[in-house]
Amino acid sequence: MKNSLLKTTLPRLTLIAALFAGCFIEPTLHAQNLPMLGDTGREDLSPVMERKLGEEIMLGIRQDKDYIDDEPASEFLNDFGAKLLEAHQEARGDANYDFYFFTVRDTMLNAFALPGGFIGVHSALILAAHSESELASVLAHEIGHVSQRHIARMIGNQKQDALIPIASMILAALLIRASPDAAIAVAMGGEGLAIQRQLDFSQNAEREADRVGLQILRDGHFDPTGMVAFFSRMQNSARGYSDNVPAFLRTHPLTSERIADIQSRIQSETFSKHIDNPDYQLFRARIRVLQDETTQGLIEAKSYFNDQMAQAKATKTVDVNAEYGLAFIAYKQRDFQLAQQYLDLAIKDSGDHPSSVFFTSLQLDILLTSKQNEAALAAAEKALQAFPTSRGIGRQYSDALIANNQVDAAITYLRDQTLLYRKDFLLQAQLAKAYAAAGKEALQHLALAESLALSGAISPAIDQLSIARRSPDGTFYDHAIIDARERDLKERFKDELEVAKKKGE
Repeated sequence: MKNSLLKTTLPRLTLIAALFAGCFIEPTLHAQNLPMLGDTGREDLSPVMERKLGEEIMLGIRQDKDYIDDEPASEFLNDFGAKLLEAHQEARGDANYDFYFFTVRDTMLNAFALPGGFIGVHSALILAAHSESELASVLAHEIGHVSQRHIARMIGNQKQDALIPIASMILAALLIRASPDAAIAVAMGGEGLAIQRQLDFSQNAEREADRVGLQILRDGHFDPTGMVAFFSRMQNSARGYSDNVPAFLRTHPLTSERIADIQSRIQSETFSKHIDNPDYQLFRARIRVLQDETTQGLIEAKSYFNDQMAQAKATKTVDVNAEYGLAFIAYKQRDFQLAQQYLDLAIKDSGDHPSSVFFTSLQLDILLTSKQNEAALAAAEKALQAFPTSRGIGRQYSDALIANNQVDAAITYLRDQTLLYRKDFLLQAQLAKAYAAAGKEALQHLALAESLALSGAISPAIDQLSIARRSPDGTFYDHAIIDARERDLKERFKDELEVAKKKGE
């Protein structure tokens, strides 16, 4: 990986991970039992406010260059996380969280939970997780943090412990780009006793999340030894760094302790071997390309996949994942002919798995970007039948309609989709794009306002409504909607300012 990436070992996103996955505040937890739901500390941060806080943090994360904004990868990760949640219904916690999983570029093997059910995974961790069971062990652990409301309990104890307020942690996250030293100073501000209590609780919270995660793995029929294998790999990757930190200064318990605890819990159990979805390795191949899209990064990824191809050839086998990776790199380099050749080869060699959404999405991207508009629309219509619930494929279908001057059909399709998925801000952004193509300025900015509001950006959403009102093509009906939405959003914005003011006091 390129050197500049190695220098981002502690970017803003990593600091957020340290703050929200490692800074928990509570005196003690029972060693064997999970805490009773409804702890007094949980009353101080309602699930609604917890979600709003998470959305506010996510707004900044989505604007960060290290946020991987890729629909096929995001869809796979969220579908994978949803399977874990379905297998263990209690994982959504007493607040019935609506989880969202996302990936960020980072060379550290790490993942983190944010308030309200947002879970981030580092790209390096995905590449290091060789099997679905290993990735599941990490996601299940972070789900455990959320379901047990560790962050709410942290804030709930601030009054009695007079510890670091949540505002300081957010401020530290915002400061990290300009001044890492200042950010760390803000994050670590507080009395020594408070910090020690913080560390004590964090260690117990990690053990608790391990236990919840292990139960999720069992119920999801994943191999729990994957947790042991992956923790061991994380331990090896951090050797010479984290193990040199005294135990009393750690927010996480020693990895060796956690491994021993998990091993003791599963040693008497028998498990059937989990068979991975072939899409998992395609997902990892795609992340390998996306983690560094610079010229040098693509060269290094290409070298890696070529080595994999050479090894497969030496053993007279094929490597579909390497073929797909090379196709994706060629697409990124705008060599569409080579991208198509490698993609065709990957599909041919995939045998019983030719209908992957990763293959289909890349095929549509090649056709759309190379302006093969009629072929793109035909392929998109077929893809939509094969993957009717894929919102990424749906976006590409609407792009194909727009490219073929069928803008009204694109608008109709997208409006129907926004009714089905009312909380999807990306769909509203795509609808805005379709309105722009149709020259409908007022509706374009109204859709942009909805997209921003759904993502938590209330003030910019209000600005878009003002632009929509000034648009010359706005109808009486449009203005009625704009007025109603503006009143609603201004009230929400006022409420949030009042809450922030009270917390500041």
